[in-house]
Amino acid sequence: MPGRNEILSALAKSALDKQPMPVIDIAPNMQDLTGQFETNLAMVAGTLHRDATLELVQEKVNSLIAEGLQVLSLVEGVTGNRTLPATPHELKDIDYAVISGELAVAENGAIWVTEQHQHRVTPFICENLLLVVAEEDLVANMHQAVTKLTLESGSCGAFIAGPSKTADIEQSLVVGAHGACSLGVYLV
Repeated sequence: MPGRNEILSALAKSALDKQPMPVIDIAPNMQDLTGQFETNLAMVAGTLHRDATLELVQEKVNSLIAEGLQVLSLVEGVTGNRTLPATPHELKDIDYAVISGELAVAENGAIWVTEQHQHRVTPFICENLLLVVAEEDLVANMHQAVTKLTLESGSCGAFIAGPSKTADIEQSLVVGAHGACSLGVYLV
C-alpha cells in the first residue's frame, strides 16, 4: 500500500494546470427588482413587506410584545423587549429576532446577513426572523451581489433564503425543521 507522500506526489503530478477564472458577463434582468424579489422570496416561503418604514417594523414588534412574545431587535430604531444576552445559549427562548440584512438578491429571494454585533447563531436559533433591508440594497442577481460583499477575515456571513426547511423525509416539505419557522422581510 503506498504511503501518504507517495499518494500526494502522484496527485500533484496528475493535477491540471491552473486556469484563470472565467469572466461571467450575464446581463441582469433589471425590470421590477422588487417584484422579482417578492416572487422569489415567496417561492422559498418568505414574506415581503413592501414600502416599509422602521415605524412599521416597530408597530409589528409592539404587536408581538403585546401577545407576550419575546422579541430581540438588533436594528437601530426598533426596540424589542429583550436585550442581546452575553452568551448565545440565552437566545433559546427568543420568539422573534429582528436583524438587518445588508443585501437582497431579486433572482432568488436571498438576503445577506453578517454578525453585526450579534451572536452568529441569532438568525438561526430564533423561532421567527424579521429582516430589515434597505431598498437601495436590492440587486438583480448573485453576480452583482458578490461584487458588493465584503467580509473581514474571521467574520461570519450567510445568505438566508426563506425560513428553515427540509424535504428529506418522504419528500415532504417541512418548514421550520431546524431553524426559524418564518421569515418576514421589510424593504425600507
